[in-house]
Amino acid sequence: MRQILFSILLSFKLIAFSGGSCFSQQLVKQNFSVASKPEAVGFSTARLARIDSFFSGYIKGDMMPNAVAFIARHGQIVYHKSFGYRNIENKILLKKDDIFRIASQTKAITSVGLITLFEENRFLLDDPISQFIPEFKNPQVIVAINEKDSTATTKPASREITFRDLLTHTSGIPYGNILFAKQKIPAINSLGNKSICTVVKRLAKIPLEHNPGEKFTYGLNTDVLGYLIEVISGMPLDKFLKTRIFDPLGMKDSYFYLPKNKVERLVTLYSKDSLTGLLYYSNAIDNQTYPYAGAQQYFCGGAGW
Repeated sequence: MRQILFSILLSFKLIAFSGGSCFSQQLVKQNFSVASKPEAVGFSTARLARIDSFFSGYIKGDMMPNAVAFIARHGQIVYHKSFGYRNIENKILLKKDDIFRIASQTKAITSVGLITLFEENRFLLDDPISQFIPEFKNPQVIVAINEKDSTATTKPASREITFRDLLTHTSGIPYGNILFAKQKIPAINSLGNKSICTVVKRLAKIPLEHNPGEKFTYGLNTDVLGYLIEVISGMPLDKFLKTRIFDPLGMKDSYFYLPKNKVERLVTLYSKDSLTGLLYYSNAIDNQTYPYAGAQQYFCGGAGW
């Protein structure tokens, strides 16, 4: 039965800002202070209290194990609370600085990292990625798959995959099919001694679901972007993101793999078999343990933080 994994950013770090937004040439750490009262920056104390009842109700109703809510405006914090448990079995209450897996929100971080290289004129959005990963030259598209022997009939793709295709999930690369097992492509993360270089080059051997740019197919596109960052920058993906994004922004708790002294702050992962079912300890061991276990070599740009 399908498991619905929780704790993926059910911290609900709700950050509210007013007015428009703009990007600067240099990332700047945001400094916050605590507002004297919510009304001082345009919030209602009574309405903010509804957040308490919302999250408390979901936790008491076994809909979710925990949550952290953070709201600020004009650099002033008006609401910052934690709810529920870091670990239900041991009744360990969640703290505001506990660490959550962010799963596919890793894609946003990896994409921002790539765009910083775009801003440096290191590539154009419509450049074929085979300029940097030759294995993607002359891609093929699936016509039919033989389920018995896991082979595919293919035809040449109408064109090559571009950076734009990967950023928009229109490359034709899915999140797996029967052909992925033969190439030993991990679906999300891996405890094994794998690298994104090895995995992406194996991925390039698999024919596409459709022609690049033809339609949206959610898949391992951002994992390929992660390897492109490595190739273009000459840095491992974890060090690139730390140097270019996390350190400048003061994101001191963001890692592919947690240091030993921070492992105890990682929330336990829970599952539900249905919306009305009970939460239980997730037996998806890779998802449960990858932030601190295994070879710790696979920097998964699509779901690794």
